[in-house]
Order: sequence, then C-alpha cells, then structure tokens
Amino acid sequence: MATNMTLMTFNLRTSRAPDGDNAWMYRFEQAAEMIREHDPLLFGTQEGHVGMLEDLRLTDYQWVGEGRLGEDKDELSAIFFKPGLTDMVEHGTFWLSEQPEVPASVSWDSSLPRICTWAHVRHKATGAELLYFNTHLDHRGQLAREQGVRLIWSRIKEMRAARRLPVVLTGDFNAEPDNAAIRFMRGQLAGKEEPVEMTDAYAAVKGPIGATFHNNYCGREEGQPIDYIFVTPDVRVESVLIDRRKIGGRYPSDHYPVVAQLVIPAAPLWKEQEA
Repeated sequence: MATNMTLMTFNLRTSRAPDGDNAWMYRFEQAAEMIREHDPLLFGTQEGHVGMLEDLRLTDYQWVGEGRLGEDKDELSAIFFKPGLTDMVEHGTFWLSEQPEVPASVSWDSSLPRICTWAHVRHKATGAELLYFNTHLDHRGQLAREQGVRLIWSRIKEMRAARRLPVVLTGDFNAEPDNAAIRFMRGQLAGKEEPVEMTDAYAAVKGPIGATFHNNYCGREEGQPIDYIFVTPDVRVESVLIDRRKIGGRYPSDHYPVVAQLVIPAAPLWKEQEA
C-alpha cells in the first residue's frame, strides 16, 4: 500500500531583516498556524535560524539540519518530521561549494555560504521510505545556482543508487522557470551530461503557476515561482497548492508556502525487486 503524504516547502524570511511591521516577532504565530493548517508529514524551511524554529512551537514535530556557518550558526535549510509517525533513519548537511563537507565554504560567485540538508525518513505505518533534500540557492550568483543544482543532483544520484529510494527535493531556488538552474533540474539542459531524472511538481498545475515570492509583503500573485518541489519518477504528484492567504490579517512571510500531495511507494525499490 502506497503512502499519501502532504509535504511543504516554506521560506520563513529571516528574523534579522529590517521588516518593520512585518518583522518576525509580529508574524511567527501566523507562520506556525499556516503550517498547522496544512499539517504536512514532512516540510522544509529556508532562512530559519534556530531561535525562529523554536518560536514556531510545533510540538508534533522535530527538525534536523545545520546552519550554513556550521552547527547551529546562521540560517538553516531545516527538515521537519513527525516522530510519532516517521522514523529519522539518517540525515546530514553539505555545502554548495567545491568543498561540500567544509562548513561555511563558498565557491563560484556565491554571495554567501549555501547548504542542502538531506534526510532518510521511514513512515512507521506503511514502511515507505524516502530521501528528502531541502536547499536554498544563492540569490545573486548565477554560476553558484547552476553549480549548486549540479552538486545536489550528483548527491541525489549517488544516494538513490545506494539506497534505491524515492527522492523529493524542495527549496527556494531563487530562479524562475526559464533560468538555467531550473531548466537543468527539469532535464532540459543536459548537454554532455545525463538529464536529470526528476519531475517538477508544478507539472500537476493546470494554468499559470504564478509567483511564490512577494517582495515587501505586497501579496502579488502575478509572476513566476522561485520555490519548487521536485520528485523522482516513482513519486506521484496528486496536487500542488501555493497558499497566498493572510493569516490573522498578516502574511506569514514574503514567500508563499508551496504544498504538495504526494504518493510514495510503500516499500523501498530494492525490496520490491527482490520480492
């Protein structure tokens, strides 16, 4: 039996920005309520510092991840999971650089250290397992975005080959669909490389997708997404929602959360093949 799963990606907007009436202290309760309403089994955040993640007070969840300066320092690309429903088998963080195991390392034209956190998760009730990657690409460096997704894809390929599991990748890619980084992830820019074997979850959306980022909390819908969910072919995307609501009269972030309904195979692929 396959596992139906709600999964979310949500850039929380850093608490260290000079946002005035939209500062984190005025909207963290709205961010927490947005998450609780969707009740995802798993979700990834971007721009959250440890204190911000603690502010959410999501008692049904635990999270894993490492700050981009190492340990708990600076922003995380955290992965939240429900320990009552899922087992965290293994997890880790690597840096989007030429030294991916070196904390705070920076390469190419990246303006800041950038990271990707991954987790091997098992659903207790069905035994379904998956690898979940969550990232935040650089907002300035185009080469950093392109090299970053190539590094992430190489790690996905390596871990998928070793564990033979479905994979989900979420994050703020700071790139619209026509950007080379997204075209690479959609398998459109292979060149001499083998094309990426993942599907953009927005393929399940009929009609325009619209914006996922609204600068200055303007509430805009027109535009293109920069927040994405990608899945391997063994994951079925039932639906995708960009939630542009205010909660309690206030936007929870300057990014809208992206929420997907997914169907995950009930058992690891190697077990199915051996059966």
